[in-house]
Amino acid sequence: MEFKKYYLDLILVPLSFMIFFGYHFWLWHKVRTQPLSTVIGTNAHGRRLWVSTIMKDNEKKNILAVQTIRNTIMGSTLMATTSILLCSGLAAVISSTYSVKKPLNDTVYGAHGEFMVALKYVTVLVLFLFSFMCHSLSIRFVSQVNFLINCPQDLTIVTSTYVSKLLEKSFTLNAIGNRLFYSALPNALWIFGPVLVILSSLTMTFVLYNLDFLFGDTKKERTHEVANEV
Repeated sequence: MEFKKYYLDLILVPLSFMIFFGYHFWLWHKVRTQPLSTVIGTNAHGRRLWVSTIMKDNEKKNILAVQTIRNTIMGSTLMATTSILLCSGLAAVISSTYSVKKPLNDTVYGAHGEFMVALKYVTVLVLFLFSFMCHSLSIRFVSQVNFLINCPQDLTIVTSTYVSKLLEKSFTLNAIGNRLFYSALPNALWIFGPVLVILSSLTMTFVLYNLDFLFGDTKKERTHEVANEV
């Protein structure tokens, strides 16, 4: 009889994880093989061109570079701050003795035991913690770019290729942190039952698909020319 209380959680929640992370694995494969068919690959190619242009004409565009990177740091800082604040709030809820979730026991599907309730909150907490870590590392790399992008071009060590790689590491970590932050939404809805988790994951995957891929004529761009550069 205990399985009847848990079967929805055991089926729908892992399935939602598989859908969400399976989509991102497929997206990663597309970025590696057909970068210009995705927004991520196209933006990465544009950033490499931007770094090369800035470093070639550094005397005229150094202020532009600093201002642009400063805005990037501010965005990552905002996401990192939001993630750690949500972690603090969830930690307070988990450690609190106030039983705010008891009225939900008879109104939602799935398991309602103390272990399952704690698991739901801890899962969301872990996702926010990893999101905070990724955004913090992103700030670290982009801060290095902020110094190196103004180095003279005649130096053999600090080249535009090296600076581009650092910038791409920063944006990759930023993207991973954002996706972990997004994945916390379906898991937060797990508090109200596993059915909302699968519905939210399907909806979010559909929305992200339309945001991550280029359609129409832009998809026919010269993919093979930059396939080895991403």
